[in-house]
Amino acid sequence: MPVALALSPHLDDAAFSCGGTLAVLAEAGWSVVMATIFTSSVRAPTGFALACQLDKDLPPEADYMALRRAEDAQAARVLGIAAPRHLPFREAPHRGYGAAPALFAATRPDDGVVADLIPAFADLLGETRPDLVLAPQAVGGHVDHVQVVRALRALAPAQPVLWWRDFPYTVRSPDPREPLRDLVADLPGWTVRFGAGARARKEAACAAYATQIGFQFGGRDGLARRLAEEGGVECFRRAGPLPAGCPGDGA
Repeated sequence: MPVALALSPHLDDAAFSCGGTLAVLAEAGWSVVMATIFTSSVRAPTGFALACQLDKDLPPEADYMALRRAEDAQAARVLGIAAPRHLPFREAPHRGYGAAPALFAATRPDDGVVADLIPAFADLLGETRPDLVLAPQAVGGHVDHVQVVRALRALAPAQPVLWWRDFPYTVRSPDPREPLRDLVADLPGWTVRFGAGARARKEAACAAYATQIGFQFGGRDGLARRLAEEGGVECFRRAGPLPAGCPGDGA
């Protein structure tokens, strides 16, 4: 059974950006593992980190990341894939990024998380032995996405990689920030198209992230509208020859 490993910076990114592809792979008999990187709970958050949960109507005593990990597990069930893996790294607001603009600016000189991600990714690849890796391009420029890309590229895995375009950053602006564009610009495109069944599973999986839907889309209707606009298509850049049976076509 072929194995696909999706490296998701946050607890929603893989479902948002390539959930249809993950559903199609699972339907085709692949073992699909969704591993989220920045999932660690932080006790008694303060400042901007606390504001990130208060603005979602969660009380300060709530374990925000535990709620999100549960949402991730539900999303995986809806997609028909394996139970997700949750790596114990802290999100950017807990690594010194103290305001929303900082999340989309240059990475902090003292943010050394890449050095920690590289061996963690090596262990994950060694354990899961994937035939295919899916990972973000860091469209939008969120520092956590950028650091995931840097770590994976530094590791230089032997497996082929489908680099996804990060949704919903791709639709928030006609010209979204792409700080790492040059890293994938020369790679061939790869497009996965999927039908009504996978589209419904993707929408339900995205809706499972209930703490995020209002913030990201203005509610469930906004989510459905944005996904409908995508038309059951997910676009990637392809690094390396893809294994037999991988859905999609060159573009």
